[in-house]
Amino acid sequence: MPQKAAPQHRRPTQQRAKETREHILGTAARLFCERGIAETSTNRIAAAAGLSIGTVYRYFPDRAAIVDELLERLLENTDRRFTHWVSDLSQRPTPQLLLSAPQVLTEMLELFTEELVAHAYLVRALVGGVQFYSSGIPEFEPRLRLLVKVLLIQLLGPGDDHKYDMMTYVLINTGFAAVLRTTALEVDDHERREAIAMTAQMIGAWLDAEVRAAQLPDTP
Repeated sequence: MPQKAAPQHRRPTQQRAKETREHILGTAARLFCERGIAETSTNRIAAAAGLSIGTVYRYFPDRAAIVDELLERLLENTDRRFTHWVSDLSQRPTPQLLLSAPQVLTEMLELFTEELVAHAYLVRALVGGVQFYSSGIPEFEPRLRLLVKVLLIQLLGPGDDHKYDMMTYVLINTGFAAVLRTTALEVDDHERREAIAMTAQMIGAWLDAEVRAAQLPDTP
């Protein structure tokens, strides 16, 4: 007889568990931003969330696991959106892409900016802490480099593989540094969009110069 009663409690218990987990993550993200990751203990997270420390440990073994979960969500969402965007971009005619390179680059940078702004608490904490450099971001970079390289090939056409690798490196470190700073600092939406558009325009001018140089006849 007791076995029949168990299924009735499973669903609401699971839902409460999901809500509790999300509450811990949301509280931790806010505290990380306000105090920094290093200054935010699991005890403080539990207290701010109105939970016992045992409840927090039931979902996360330590603070690092909470940081990893928050970061993983950010990277997964960004990867999914960027992959979909690059795929859609491949459907546009190549000449049209090259002529509208600044607009295309603006779209790309704004995509990343939107994701980072949506997770501003965590981004600001990571930028200000050592965890940013020892996080899962390095595992994300190879995937990011691949997609950016695909974008360059779509914009410029086939070319020297090593040169495209270096261009990818420069584009990521230039474009996404701007994205990260406009997200991490207290910049209003208008200034953020203006900075992103200007960054895209500069990168677009560089790519245009690369195309023009490639079209010049070889000189002896």
